[in-house]
Amino acid sequence: MTAEPGTTEPESARSGSAGPPSEQGARSGPSRRGLLLGGGAALLAGSAAYTQRDTLRRWWWRLPGNEKPRKEGEVDHRGAEWVAASSANWRRANRPDDYGIDRVIVHVIQGDYAVALKVFQDAGHGAAAHYVLRTSDGRVAQTVRELDVAFHAGNREYNERSIGIEHEGFVDRREGFTEEMYRASAKLTADICDRHSIPKDRRHIIGHHEVPGADHTDPGEHWDWERYLRLVRAVPPRSGAGPGAAGGGKG
Repeated sequence: MTAEPGTTEPESARSGSAGPPSEQGARSGPSRRGLLLGGGAALLAGSAAYTQRDTLRRWWWRLPGNEKPRKEGEVDHRGAEWVAASSANWRRANRPDDYGIDRVIVHVIQGDYAVALKVFQDAGHGAAAHYVLRTSDGRVAQTVRELDVAFHAGNREYNERSIGIEHEGFVDRREGFTEEMYRASAKLTADICDRHSIPKDRRHIIGHHEVPGADHTDPGEHWDWERYLRLVRAVPPRSGAGPGAAGGGKG
């Protein structure tokens, strides 16, 4: 029996009995209510322990000697150019050891490649994606390491779990999404998915507009998702790809 708020439980409920005194003596072992309370306590203790482990996991790398090595100018995607974003537009982390990566988020700049790189270097802008792609030739710039949390999704949880890719262009201009851009972006996304074991599907490769709470519409109705995913899946896996296999060389 469970007492309603503000009432007193019967004596039989408090003692865990459910029948007359003559039956109580025949019962042995823990009561149903005791089991429920014990189970609840164990669940809470387990939850607290998980939270503590999660917190330790996310802070352990900050201790001397635990942080992954970082080399100035090193990129995660081979062929990318390193163009560092302002440190005000991203948060230092140790992914995927502290935050698992399971999403790629597709953005469209609403502007050009050079403008995106410039604003990502502006400490007052407050946002940056991990990568920026140029439409004319598919050139890729990396502005934030995949280890770190870039402020690109407008949602803290999705920032922590994703890698963001900005594409030069405008959501209402289909002609801006060139073959060179699609192929370069697909190669980049496939590489990210292979290295972080991310499924190559629409649940895990999403648009900015699909982020919970997002007020953006990019990549927009002219983005060809069927074409894009087909290209992503057609990219041969990179040699040695797998979780933690980042660090593709100099840009």
